[in-house]
Amino acid sequence: MRSDQPRLVVVTGGPGSGKSTLIDLLAAGGHARSAEAGRAIIRDQTAIGGPALPWGDRALFAELMLGWELRSYHAAQETAGPVFFDRGVPDVLAYLRLEGLPVPAHMRRAAERFRYARRVFLAPPWPEIYTTDTERKQTYEVAVQTYESVRATYLEYGYEPVPLPLVPPRERAGFVLRSLPEIVGGDR
Repeated sequence: MRSDQPRLVVVTGGPGSGKSTLIDLLAAGGHARSAEAGRAIIRDQTAIGGPALPWGDRALFAELMLGWELRSYHAAQETAGPVFFDRGVPDVLAYLRLEGLPVPAHMRRAAERFRYARRVFLAPPWPEIYTTDTERKQTYEVAVQTYESVRATYLEYGYEPVPLPLVPPRERAGFVLRSLPEIVGGDR
């Protein structure tokens, strides 16, 4: 049986769509947040010469992302009020699907068991702000495919995507904060 956690609010979408910038801005305003798993894992694995990278062992990379997301989920249980997540457990499944890799049963169970607010903020592809860097090597086309995979996976797991407007970060933050009472209160 599904048990959504209304105060755990996911911001997701494809890479380079402004998710982390938005969450950084919300955190600067005093809101609790989680850190994005993918970038942190890439930095750590690169620093130690590890194999769990999206251009290396993609399945191992997904396992590390799942562990990170579960740790973030449990840490959020110790925090009062809303917590903004830079992606969530379903993003790991979306990643595996995008890469054409099988989704193990334990990951499907994790997506069913570790629930967030029913409505998730979904950042659409935004070519005007998309850039690559040492950790984000995907083309814009792959970013669009990632967005589609993420959207489909969240829908499959019973979430309701709320598209973020293509506006400057402060306006996006305002949109999120205005929507928050409905999202947090609407899931009970």
